[in-house]
Amino acid sequence: MAKFGYARVSTLEQDLEIQHERLKKEGCTLIRSEKVSGGSRDHRTELATILDFLRPGDELVVTRLDRLGRDTRDVLNIIHECEQKTAFVTVLDPYVSTKGEMGQIVMTVLGMVAQMERRFIKERQREGIERAKQQGKYKGGKRRIDREAVWRMKNGGYGPSAIARELGCSRMQVYRVLGEDTNSGNAP
Repeated sequence: MAKFGYARVSTLEQDLEIQHERLKKEGCTLIRSEKVSGGSRDHRTELATILDFLRPGDELVVTRLDRLGRDTRDVLNIIHECEQKTAFVTVLDPYVSTKGEMGQIVMTVLGMVAQMERRFIKERQREGIERAKQQGKYKGGKRRIDREAVWRMKNGGYGPSAIARELGCSRMQVYRVLGEDTNSGNAP
């Protein structure tokens, strides 16, 4: 029976140290961590590793439920996967565990709260952007991909997969650039 800690923050700039310290104090023998959004399970390889490794009687420990995920369905699916392996999930703040009968109900409610919080954050962000636009202060998000390079490579005979590999981005980003520029008449 082992205790596995999972720590997560959403951005590269955020620090995992407080979560690591708390998980160590809780007696976690192994702590996996990552800097990736909790909005979905995509790209959360460390979480997947823990879930694959869990054995009967093991425990997955997180400091707060939103570290496990921001979407109620994802959180409940993670808990379900743990239960299928007869492993447990424990959240430290507020303390709740699936070891007890009430734990599942409390986890469901906390998962719904985490999802609502995520929606509130997005709404506040949208409101802030709209206000900044009205005041002429909004300059838009920073471009994450060199659009000219995409078109140079496209015109040079590269396909979307090759362009994505070369530029270190996803194919979807390449398709988006090619589609936006074609629709707006900005294609070279």
